Amino acid sequence: MSAAPPPVPDAPDAPSAAPWPLPPVRPTWAFLRAHPAHAIALGFGAGLSRVAPGTAGTLWGWAVFLLLSHLLSPFALGVVTLAAWPVGWWACTVAARNLRIPDPGAVVWDEIAAIWLVLWLVLPAGLLAQVAAFLLFRLFDAAKPGPVGWADRLIPHDPAAPRWALSGLGILLDDLVAAFCTLLVIALARTLW
Repeated sequence: MSAAPPPVPDAPDAPSAAPWPLPPVRPTWAFLRAHPAHAIALGFGAGLSRVAPGTAGTLWGWAVFLLLSHLLSPFALGVVTLAAWPVGWWACTVAARNLRIPDPGAVVWDEIAAIWLVLWLVLPAGLLAQVAAFLLFRLFDAAKPGPVGWADRLIPHDPAAPRWALSGLGILLDDLVAAFCTLLVIALARTLW
């Protein structure tokens, strides 16, 4: 008689009483190719950057946004930009669960969706305005001042009792707030100048 396999700790989204039994998984190209959600969450490879994956993801998102802005109508671009958020919640949740890390650094879809939102809402914008938007967003996302830090702490990441759907939301939330802070600064700058 064979022993029953251990229960899958991430099957239900309910916290478990036992600590996470398995070590985290290192994100690799093989991990990225293993599931469509992994590819999305890791920014199709941008999150595998060994240096500043969040910045790499934001740059990748900016480049893709510029390409999409030439291929799609403004309305279609808005639909894609807004759809990136629920798709991102799913992809970030799956990737975090499978990496066994509540907020993995390699998951960069949050930066991608956020820079798309910023750029979509500041269009039409020249290169200088886009660079300013990129720099402001990275500043808010990395430094996490005020409301961005609050949003980052709002959904606790408890490795002993992971709630994976909340982890996916938590991954996205601080970047959404960083995007809105970026947009607020840009709106104030446009008003004053």
